[in-house]
Amino acid sequence: MDALVRETAVASVAARAKLNLALHVVGRRADGYHELESLVAFADFGDRLEIAPAERDAFRVDGPLGAGVPTDAANLVLRARALARACAAEAGLDLEPLDIRLTKHLPHAAGIGGGSADAGALLAWVVARHPSLGPRIAERCVALGADVPMCLAGEAAVVRGIGERRGRLAALPALPVVLVNPGVPLATPAVFAGLARRDNAPLPPLPEGFADLGTLAGYLAATRNDLEPPACALAPAVAHAVAALQASGAGFARMSGSGATVFGLFADRAGAEAAARAIVAERPGWWVRVSCLTGQGR
Repeated sequence: MDALVRETAVASVAARAKLNLALHVVGRRADGYHELESLVAFADFGDRLEIAPAERDAFRVDGPLGAGVPTDAANLVLRARALARACAAEAGLDLEPLDIRLTKHLPHAAGIGGGSADAGALLAWVVARHPSLGPRIAERCVALGADVPMCLAGEAAVVRGIGERRGRLAALPALPVVLVNPGVPLATPAVFAGLARRDNAPLPPLPEGFADLGTLAGYLAATRNDLEPPACALAPAVAHAVAALQASGAGFARMSGSGATVFGLFADRAGAEAAARAIVAERPGWWVRVSCLTGQGR
């Protein structure tokens, strides 16, 4: 088996927060998976991976939200490394051992990618260095979770199916965004179990593009996150977080994914920072971050 080219430098790779600007549940497959239509974008804030070739595999987690993150095979980064190695082996190549340091800034199980963003960042690093593995990894990575293919691409898209079908979008405006997580646990299966129906209307037709906050917010007002009502029923603090963003001047606010993180879009950075300060003062126990919406790829 041929060896892949060995690199010596430590790479620093961003694992950006994934935002479901809209999420429609439009059906359920025979295998139990839900059919989704989602408008996905990314924030310019997230976790970070430091990756370096090594004599043997190593993995460690640190950072302000690193406590409690698994460091065994339950971690999606390690599962992504195993998938990349299997894809390389199928292509007759060896993927050398990697020393990976994961610095966690995103809350766990929060509807903004988290582990999927971390796994996607590692796979993107592998593909950037070994492009021949790209198609194989892109096809196989959905086995790690529905969010992983979109996090691998890292660009704004309309995502369909269980996350494996992706259509690119025209660039989104680089709007300031405030992320708020009230710190309540939400299990994705429980949120899906609370859906009133699973055959909801699809996304409305997309416009030619989104020029500013007004055009994006206008479109989003005609869309939904079908998981928000059951999430709010399980955790009313999610609705309180949405209301806090609306009261602080957000041009649009909604829960992302299956929660509990909500996002608020703002016209300018000063307004976003003022809103974040107000929410922190009112709710000092909440996780609040100011970032910027981006639709650009890696």
